[in-house]
Amino acid sequence: MKIIENSSVKFYIEYGIMHSEFKEKLKLNLETGKQMIDLRHKISDNKKQYWCYDFKNIQYISKDARDYAENHGQEYLHATAFIINSHLAKFVLNAFMKLKKADIPLKIFKTKEDAVNWLLTIKKSNEEKGIY
Repeated sequence: MKIIENSSVKFYIEYGIMHSEFKEKLKLNLETGKQMIDLRHKISDNKKQYWCYDFKNIQYISKDARDYAENHGQEYLHATAFIINSHLAKFVLNAFMKLKKADIPLKIFKTKEDAVNWLLTIKKSNEEKGIY
């Protein structure tokens, strides 16, 4: 298993799926958002990944961080599954996804298992089409 981390977030790739987990409750600002995306690019080795993004410890995302993620957050990704346990976070993320057209499939889940299964289905479908 490939692992890379900093003081805020841990990324790892397991069975062809990239995972991220925040180490503690976090208010995501621009600096932290840039560090997270840089770390994600580093573990992906600039190759497209299927990302299981555990969103549970995110308390707040600044507008600057959201704007930066909108411009750079979908690079090197085939699809992203968000794991969310808050109704408010789910509402905000759903609204964001409806307002901003994503270049990749995005979906929200309550459990890691459901998120990974969805990503594996997309991965298998892409591989059958010769997309790696």
